Amino acid sequence: MEEVIVKKKKKGVQYFTQDTENAIVLYNNTPDPEVRSKIYREQIHYAFFKLTENIIHTFKFYYTEVDNIEDLQHEVITFLLSKIHLFNPEKGAKAYSYFGTIAKRYLILSNQKNYKKRIDTAPIETLEEDENHSYNIDETSHDERLSAFIDLYTEHCTKNIYELFPKEYDAQIADAILELFRKRENLDIFNKKALYIYIREIIDAKTPKITKITNQLYDVFKKGYSFYIENEYIKF
Repeated sequence: MEEVIVKKKKKGVQYFTQDTENAIVLYNNTPDPEVRSKIYREQIHYAFFKLTENIIHTFKFYYTEVDNIEDLQHEVITFLLSKIHLFNPEKGAKAYSYFGTIAKRYLILSNQKNYKKRIDTAPIETLEEDENHSYNIDETSHDERLSAFIDLYTEHCTKNIYELFPKEYDAQIADAILELFRKRENLDIFNKKALYIYIREIIDAKTPKITKITNQLYDVFKKGYSFYIENEYIKF
């Protein structure tokens, strides 16, 4: 019997829509700084504001060098704006997922740095009473932890694809497999055969070759996720 993967579609993220993505593309393609500023204020800023707010509170990124959460949020929004020019919809990523991943990675690194400072300086009884540390295994649901990990795993493999797969053809197959992770929110029901067909629609490859590359990607996933579960932070 074929293995069946069932994934529910998530409810639409109303504050970050296709119109937001279109505005980001328009922003990047507009040379006039005044027009760009207007596009950002009227069509992008609120989406970035809500995105960062939700990520901070969902994953409890409460350790920060700034005075309050609003300042942290402003810091992340500024970082997103500094990276906005890198977004390219032709690479297949959706703007919501793309900027959400950037925000989470920024916050993970910042949170880890500041939590370590707290561990180094705070009395042990204070740490034992602390219930705010983000990515605590007991505080974040398995689905949330797995989703956050998959986002960063996909980003890591994409950025390092030619280090993981030096041969061009192998890298192309790997990228086709990673496309399943990038578009997982839009997948409903897939069996193993359907997944292979989907991959072959992107690149012409035989089943044994796809299986081999899949196993290599899985090794990276398994090693990274095991580290995450044991240490409560992500590192590849």
